[in-house]
Amino acid sequence: MRVVVVDDHQIVRDGLVALLRALDGIEVVGTAADGREAVHVVDETAPDLVVMDIQMPQLDGIEATRFLTGRNPALRVVMLTMNEDDDTILAAIRAGACGYLLKGAGAEEVQAAIRSAAAGGMVFGASLAARVAAFFAGAVATPSTDREEEAFPDLTDRERDILHRIAAGRTNDEIAGELYVSNKTVRNAVSAIYAKLHATGRADAIVKAREAGYGLA
Repeated sequence: MRVVVVDDHQIVRDGLVALLRALDGIEVVGTAADGREAVHVVDETAPDLVVMDIQMPQLDGIEATRFLTGRNPALRVVMLTMNEDDDTILAAIRAGACGYLLKGAGAEEVQAAIRSAAAGGMVFGASLAARVAAFFAGAVATPSTDREEEAFPDLTDRERDILHRIAAGRTNDEIAGELYVSNKTVRNAVSAIYAKLHATGRADAIVKAREAGYGLA
């Protein structure tokens, strides 16, 4: 796994590089001191995953993440920051981040999060997990069919059904089993849903869907 580390404090960058290089199967291919430099480094090194700070000069981590994942949706980005307010966490997820850790996290937690994110999972620090789970569990208003249709008028009935299941936390395999269709059919529908919602990934799609009342019935 090829990793780029982005942080405006050299001591933090050096510590993360040393921590990651101690793990089997991980190669740190570049570092950057701000979001703008991160874009150039990612272009040059083509990493699988970026560990990204948020508050940085030139271009902050959230905007850098939005730009990078917009160009390459397969890129995994884990935010590592001191900022733990709900709006910032949500903004990072919307930007395409697949994980959010606080800088107070221990070495083992960071290592586990990196491996989980690289494997396709969503990862949040222990102190944040309950808050994120509460949001995804339905901390929004009661669903309304009219509201749903107004939010995403371009969705077909099948895509709307699949979006409900995505918002309820189902995996693609589970959705395929429930609808008695192939995994490929679900994958194609999910890709179409992301495009129509202008979502950067599954987490962003869930956020947008739940704000429209999906996944709660």
